[in-house]
This record gives sequence, C-alpha cells and structure tokens, in this order.
Amino acid sequence: MSISIGILGATGYTGAELIRLLHGHEGSSVTYCSSRQYNGKNIAGVLPFFKGTFDITLEDFDPDAIKSRCDVVFSCLPHGTSAGFISRIAGDVKVIDLSADARLHDLDTYKAWYGDHGFPELLDKAVYGLCEVYREEIGQASLVANPGCYPTSILLPLIPLLKQGLIGTAGIIADSKSGVSGAGRGLSLKTHICEAGESFSAYKVGRSHRHIPEIEQELTKAAGKTVEIEFTPHLIPITRGMLSTIYVDTHADEATLKACVSSYYKDARFVHVLEEDFPSTKDVRGTNNCLIGLAKNDRTNRAVIVSVIDNLTKGASGQAVQSMNIMFGLPESRGLDSLPLFP
Repeated sequence: MSISIGILGATGYTGAELIRLLHGHEGSSVTYCSSRQYNGKNIAGVLPFFKGTFDITLEDFDPDAIKSRCDVVFSCLPHGTSAGFISRIAGDVKVIDLSADARLHDLDTYKAWYGDHGFPELLDKAVYGLCEVYREEIGQASLVANPGCYPTSILLPLIPLLKQGLIGTAGIIADSKSGVSGAGRGLSLKTHICEAGESFSAYKVGRSHRHIPEIEQELTKAAGKTVEIEFTPHLIPITRGMLSTIYVDTHADEATLKACVSSYYKDARFVHVLEEDFPSTKDVRGTNNCLIGLAKNDRTNRAVIVSVIDNLTKGASGQAVQSMNIMFGLPESRGLDSLPLFP
C-alpha cells in the first residue's frame, strides 16, 4: 500500500518529528507540507538538518491540492487554529489532528477551557487517538484527535486499573514533568535558556491546565463514574521527555496492580511495565514507547506509578503515526521501531 501524506504546520517541533518518523516509513511518502510563515521556501532552508535527506517546497494551505494529492493529513497547527483548516478537508481525506480542537466530546466543556469552538461538529466526528485503548475505533475513523502528551503519560497506566476497579476514583494525584519542547517552537520567555536552564518550576498550578478535562474525560469513561484529579505540570531543563508520578489509593497488592496493567497491554508493542526498576526519560528518548514502574506502600494503601514517554514521539507525532498505521490497516510499529537515543 502506498500512502500519500500531507503535513500542516510542517516546520514546528511536531511537524519536523513527523517527517523524521515518516522518512523511515515503508510505503509512504510526504507529498505536501504547508507553512504560512515560510510559504514558498524549501524546508531544508528553514530546518537545515533536512538538507540532502528531505526535499520539499513549503506551500500555502490549498484544500483542492490536498484532496487530490493526499490520502491522509496531519495537522500540527495550534489549538483554535487547526479546526478551521481541517474542517475544509475532513471527509475527503483522513485527518489526524495534533491540536486539542477535537479531543473533548462535550462542547460546554470545550468552551469552559478553550473558549468558543468555530466548528463544533468536529467534536462528534473525531475518535480519541489513544491507540492502545481505542484501536478498533481508530481503525474505522476518518478524523482522529491525537491525545495530548501529559494525558498520554497519565492515561496509559491508569485506564486498566480503573477498568478493573483496583484503584480509587477519588484522590488521584498526577505530578508531571516535561522537557521544554512541549511548549512548542515559538519564542517564549519561560523556555528561554536563561530562564529554564538549571531550574525546575511548576506552572498552571491548581485546576488551571487545559489538559485536565481531557484526562478526566477518559478516566471517567474508564471508571464508569466521575473522576477528578489533582494535576500539576512542571518544566524541567531538558529538550524532550516526560515523566509522570501518579499517586492512587488502592487495597490491591503490588503484584496484582502490575499484573493488571501488564495483561491489558500484553499485545501492545509500545507500552511496557517494568518488573523492578523505575524508568527514566532517557529510556524512551526518540521512541514511541511508554515505560511504567509501580510500587505499593502497604502502610498508607497508596500506590505510586511512574510513567515516562518522549513528549514529541509517543506524546505527539509518534502516536499520530501509530494512528495512521491503524487507520490504513498497517502494522502499528511501521516507521516507529527505532531504538532509544543513548546516552
């Protein structure tokens, strides 16, 4: 099968990561890349590391050209912007949206966290792209809403435990740390090297981060009743990588908890539970893997779960390619079989 691929917003971090992954994707080719800022330029003139490897001229958004030249389109455009573009091509080509514009199912919830939605019909059409959980739905979808990076790191270990009723639905705490690439390629004081280097800071403390409703939407669905969490994100001075430390109440023993998560993902290529050790961000750098460690404190009846992903790969572009593979009936690991970068 030959797949022609378009990328909207190809010069950002997630767009460039998509190109890196798709370069090794057998049977596919990137035939269309857009960039409003660099329209008309060769991508290697904007991102020199593509010189001699990937050669394409960046174009303006053209729905007719996309429909005639692409089988699937990845949208790497910002929240609030992506919906207006994908609404003009969805239904004619398959679309995988890496923004938050189609992740939430409830319009009122979207409005409360993001403001008005110009294309609310997308919320009903989109399938949430957490591949290991919604594999069958993704296989039938024409529009996939790629999950956020923080939600991916939190949902993957918690969903099996909630489905089996092994952990409490109240009092869940997620303490997450992300590399600075999670903020995107745009200039920002908080990600300036003088501000972020040799520092470690919390942000969006309290119930204020926009990933909270996405996380609670999926945890509630898994538990069958309302789940609310305490979520605090942190910025750490690394380029890429994400580690979530999650605290849950449970009366199950450690072996039962590990067995539950391991069994749920027994056929999953990219999600693995460690028997003894706890994972580090370097263990997944540049891969589509999620590694999970777990320990039970029998004195407090609380379990501590540590989950790591690469925020640009499993947390964004890698999971998007995984969804594309499922949508076209391909092996999930195609183009995603890279080993971690070490050291």
